Amino acid sequence: MSVDLDLQVDLAGRAAAAWMLGSFIVVFLATRLVVRLIRAGKGPFRDQSVGGVHLHHLVWGIFGMLIAGVGEFTYRPEPPWQYVLAALFGAGAALALDEFALWLHLSDVYWEREGRLSVDAVFVVGALMALLVLGANPLDPDTGGGVLVLVGTILVNGLLAILALFKGRPLLGLLGFLVPVIALVGAVRLARPTSPWARRRYPAGSSKDLRARRRFPERERRRWDAVVDAVAGRPNDPAGVDPGGADPGADPTPEREQEGAR
Repeated sequence: MSVDLDLQVDLAGRAAAAWMLGSFIVVFLATRLVVRLIRAGKGPFRDQSVGGVHLHHLVWGIFGMLIAGVGEFTYRPEPPWQYVLAALFGAGAALALDEFALWLHLSDVYWEREGRLSVDAVFVVGALMALLVLGANPLDPDTGGGVLVLVGTILVNGLLAILALFKGRPLLGLLGFLVPVIALVGAVRLARPTSPWARRRYPAGSSKDLRARRRFPERERRRWDAVVDAVAGRPNDPAGVDPGGADPGADPTPEREQEGAR
């Protein structure tokens, strides 16, 4: 009976995670489509403002996550309402993380080069959600080794994941919080030359510095940029003009007039 109950709880949790992931992906893609249409001046969509202040969509995302969190912690609903709250949380997370770079820089960098960090954050969090759907859960209390083994495993794995993050490997580091082997791989591999670890531990011109620069050439970043461009649209160049005019979402109006197209 206990085994059957645990199985039911696990399946319900993974189903909720699937609703959360599905909502997260759909809302992120829809949001990017809408903002690119706004940027191009096409379609019925327009910027939202209250009292002359532009209302970024991360505001709606924060409200969505708050409502979902309060509903889950207060009422602990069973399916299907559990799935409704999971979908609401996923939608809110997509709206909020789509403007993650704005949180970090405290500036409207949505269409700037720094704004790419938002897409990186969305991809990483989406991967974490996918692992939850597959059943990865390092905080599962069901362990035959006892509480001390569980706590020790979480601490060691957490340290390895943090080390991977400091080495400039955000995907391996964040995924490593759920899958210990991934954290170990990120912790032992060579750091990226622009990472905090490399700046502190790899003196300029040292053998490790040269190896890191050979291992992570600039063309690797350009390949990733091409993927991000296809999903999220091209950022402005430093002069504020869309590079090459290749992006169908390019807006030729001055930067101040584009400011609301987020």
